[in-house]
Order: sequence, then structure tokens, then C-alpha cells
Amino acid sequence: MGKAIEEILIERGHTVVGKINHSPETEDMEAAEVAIEFSKPEVAFENIRTLVENQIPVISGTTGWIDRLDEIISLNSEKDSAFLYASNFSLGVNLFFELNDYLSKLMAKYPEYKAEIEEIHHIRKLDKPSGTAITLGNQIIENSKLKNWESDQKSSEEILPIYSVRTDNVPGTHTIAYRSEIDDIEIRHTAHSRKGFALGAVLAAEWICGKKGYFTMKDVLGLS
Repeated sequence: MGKAIEEILIERGHTVVGKINHSPETEDMEAAEVAIEFSKPEVAFENIRTLVENQIPVISGTTGWIDRLDEIISLNSEKDSAFLYASNFSLGVNLFFELNDYLSKLMAKYPEYKAEIEEIHHIRKLDKPSGTAITLGNQIIENSKLKNWESDQKSSEEILPIYSVRTDNVPGTHTIAYRSEIDDIEIRHTAHSRKGFALGAVLAAEWICGKKGYFTMKDVLGLS
């Protein structure tokens, strides 16, 4: 992902002033106008916290840590900095979010259809379910009588199951299915490469410069 982002940054005339695989330090941030953070769940919070405290606008696409998202949003407000989080930066996925939101509101009127989500990713993706699947699931829950989601199981009629598959060479596939005894309705987004994710992150980084506050890809794409 880092290589794909770097290639697009250079193609678009930007200068990459640092590439780090450790917690940001003062010298890493001196020449930076914006930071793009793609790391691992166990280190993302501290990476982002350090950048926000130093008022470096930061774009983060790391998933698996967002139980602490509210802490970062509060700190970002306190420091009057800029922070943008997205579970997925792809233009297609963000349009898919809008489609899922609309469809889930429509399907809430028809309880005979039971919703489920399947996400498929490469074996190097450690968190399950994916952040994108969680975002999709939360949209469905918000628009229905479902109470929560569970990973790889469905324990009751009030639970939305999210099934995760890890296999070789799959950038990301997400399927929403509404199943009934008579028929099924499905929508699916299939990524063909990581380039779409990388381009979205770069567009977000370009967009956030000069701004203050907490943002999402809805703001970048004018969907809010």
C-alpha cells in the first residue's frame, strides 16, 4: 500500500519527505505538510496521536483500532488540527456505502429478508471482519431493527452476521445479501487492485491541507 501511495504522489507532483515504519518522531515531521498513515491496528492509535499532537494533518486508513476513534477526534479538536479517517478510501467503495445505506433503508420494510455480509481479503489482512465490512454492517444496523453484528456466526434474529474469508491475492470483495425463502438480493463491490485505495488516500491528503477538524471520505467526495 505504501508503494502504491508513493507512486501516485510522485505522479501527481508531490514530494515524499519521509517514509517511516516506526512511531513518528520530531525529525520525521519537520518538513511534512500532511501524513498518510497505513500501519497495523496495534500501533495506529499512537501514530495518529503523535501526529495530531504535533498538528500534522493526518489521513488514516488503518482498521482494527477504531474503538478509540473518539479519543483521537477529541484530541484533534483540542489541538485544532486536521484528521481524516476512512475504513476504505476507494471511490467505488464509498459509492457502495451510499448504495448500501439506501438499500438497507428500503429492505428494513421487508423483514422476511435476512441480511448478511461476506468479506474476502488477502491472507496478510490481520483484522477480521474488515473495517469496510464493519462500516457496511453498522449502516444496516442503524437502518433496521438489528441490534449488533457478530463475526462468522449468527446467534439470533437480532444479530447481523459478517463472514470473513482470507485467501491469496484478493485486494477486497464485499457482498451484502438479503436472503428469503423465495429469493435473494445481493450487491457486491470487487476491488481489482490496491490502486483505487491508494488514489483515494492521496486525494484525501490533497483535500485536507489547510483545513481543521475531523473529516471522512464523504466530505472529500461531497457526499455528506
